[in-house]
Amino acid sequence: MRRLLLDTCAVLWLANGELGRFTSDTLDAMRDAEDLCISPITEWEISLKWHDGGIILPIPPRRLLSRFMVKYGVNLAPLTGEVMFRATELPQIHRDPADRFIIATALTENMPVVTTDRRFPQYGVLVMS
Repeated sequence: MRRLLLDTCAVLWLANGELGRFTSDTLDAMRDAEDLCISPITEWEISLKWHDGGIILPIPPRRLLSRFMVKYGVNLAPLTGEVMFRATELPQIHRDPADRFIIATALTENMPVVTTDRRFPQYGVLVMS
């Protein structure tokens, strides 16, 4: 796979070293990806959950994500106007706004998503878990 988008759960698992949560095919695809990406919405979602006490992180999210991106060679996917509009135009299968932006990014940028969310494929997104 040339480009691969990580959902928020995948970012947290990878950052915590929970590689056993991924299939061997997905681990290989992440290693082989020419462009491993996250959405800026993932940064927002992790920060929001941390500030609200919904997740516990060993260090503040800004530092955690910065280190994560360097360690794994992760880039930010573009959060363009097209992604914003597309997220609002998606069918109401998934109501979580963060996931809707990640789905819209995957569709706009033609990238498979590493996630365990079973609703993503209903939007025509290729999913790896």
